[in-house]
Amino acid sequence: MATPKVELLSITSHAEKLIEAAGRTSYLSFDKQGEDTEKRFIRMLIKSGHLSVLEHAYATFRISGASRSFTHQLVRHRLCSFIQQSQRYVDERNFYYIEPDSIRENAEAHSVFVDFMDKAKEAYRELNRLKIKREDARYVLPNAVESQIVVSANFREWRHIIDLRGKAQSQWEFRRVAIE
Repeated sequence: MATPKVELLSITSHAEKLIEAAGRTSYLSFDKQGEDTEKRFIRMLIKSGHLSVLEHAYATFRISGASRSFTHQLVRHRLCSFIQQSQRYVDERNFYYIEPDSIRENAEAHSVFVDFMDKAKEAYRELNRLKIKREDARYVLPNAVESQIVVSANFREWRHIIDLRGKAQSQWEFRRVAIE
């Protein structure tokens, strides 16, 4: 079983200075900008609900070791840009999968789950043997299949995602990634 890994690939350089400059444009308060004024000014903007300034800075992450089920939830955040590991181009004959703790901790459920994953692998391999294209063979792959996805979003959207998906009532896998 894989553990989700979050890797920062890119971030706006001098993001805090950029956000401060954008915010000071709104207030025409450039005369108050100086050494180390960014953090305090940005905190004031956030506290006052002026979050649009966060949309000027971006971060891009690669998330690996997460399930297709997770990525299906992630791509619902429409203000992001995504590129995901393709099941059309990638050979999934030996796919890894994510097993929820609730299943792994129950011996009978674990046995059912692993048996199904083995059957899904065998069905995929058999379709490959029958010369079925990957783009069609992938239809037998379960949502538990491990995947990778690269996601870019502005800071405001990342703040929203982490706030929404990091809560206790969120799905466990997404919560783990959000906290990471």
